[in-house]
Amino acid sequence: MKNLTTPRRSSKGGFSLAELMVVIVILGLLATLVVPNVVGYLFKASAEIAKTDIVSLENAIKQYQINNGGKIPDSLNVLIEPDANGNRYLDQKTLPKDPWKNEYQYETNGSEYRIYSYGKDGMPGGEGQDADIDNEMVKERK
Repeated sequence: MKNLTTPRRSSKGGFSLAELMVVIVILGLLATLVVPNVVGYLFKASAEIAKTDIVSLENAIKQYQINNGGKIPDSLNVLIEPDANGNRYLDQKTLPKDPWKNEYQYETNGSEYRIYSYGKDGMPGGEGQDADIDNEMVKERK
């Protein structure tokens, strides 16, 4: 006599399309909540790095002034080159770049100076992430 039982299905595990769609929707919702906050913190961190670099450059300029009778350097490059006494005012051999890989800007009129970064866009002015960051802003924050 023939066996009339139905053949068994193999019990291979897997996810249905509906289960996969639910997981994708949940991941999408989490991403929309998390990503904007992370990006905001990344910008704040970049701005803090720029401010710290500016303070370091300012301290090097002050040390230069002490050793050179109050004279302000003509350019930031003076801070990385050894002077006549062998003094270097910055430990590195190249000037630091801002977090957006642009060079820090330096202006002097002989008695005062300004050190600044153009921000993320690398252009003067701007708001938010594109705002300029300078040594006067850093002083006001203290």
